[in-house]
Amino acid sequence: MEVRAARSRAGAKQAVHSRFGTIGGVLFDIDDTLVDLESSMNLALREASEHLLPGLEQADWTRFGRIFTHETTHFYDRYLAGELTFNDQRLLRGRAALGHFGVELEAGIPEQQWLATYVTAQQGSVRAFDDVAPVLDALDAAGIPYGAVSNNVHDYQRAKLDSAGLQRIRHLVGTDTVGAAKPDPVVFLEGVRLLGCAAGQTLYVGDNRLVDAEGSTAAGLVGVWLNRTAEQVPGFEGRQVASLEELLE
Repeated sequence: MEVRAARSRAGAKQAVHSRFGTIGGVLFDIDDTLVDLESSMNLALREASEHLLPGLEQADWTRFGRIFTHETTHFYDRYLAGELTFNDQRLLRGRAALGHFGVELEAGIPEQQWLATYVTAQQGSVRAFDDVAPVLDALDAAGIPYGAVSNNVHDYQRAKLDSAGLQRIRHLVGTDTVGAAKPDPVVFLEGVRLLGCAAGQTLYVGDNRLVDAEGSTAAGLVGVWLNRTAEQVPGFEGRQVASLEELLE
């Protein structure tokens, strides 16, 4: 990655010559892009549910986590649409995952205890991916502004970033910031505004190909799919990287 001074009417602006062109700012998705949310969710699910699923084999715990994190996201979509509260969608996803193993989560105190245990464990186990710090260090050294745009509320994501040691990410846009969610262009463009960059010179990186990469590209940003799992998508011709460190190449 090469840094040069790009002049504008407002004065000197730093810009990065990257594999994706000249970049003046970078926006990141948060969950499973900057922080390993899936791992923290799986750990929390096990802690909250072990008493309900005694003797469960590791392969089944993996399946349990998969159901919660990947096969019940329609509940999260309903939360984004304003149909459910954040905790409602968590409980519904937990009920669905437990139901696959023949366990019914009782209403009232049992479900509230399950939720409280899950929340505490999940918040305490959030970690940043190893490739995050090197990228942020490089951006800091180059004087390139960066921030995050997330499909969750600002304060919850602020606390998550701070818990993961990412306090230096100061600019943050949540769903409540502008009253919309990705891939609505207004969310991405609010991040661009906070960075003070042109949309066409703002990199947006996220793990969701459709919502993050294609959504930000449609909004006029330079969208990049962070494809950590090397998923093969026939016909996809957009920008992608396997790790954040590839952004520096």
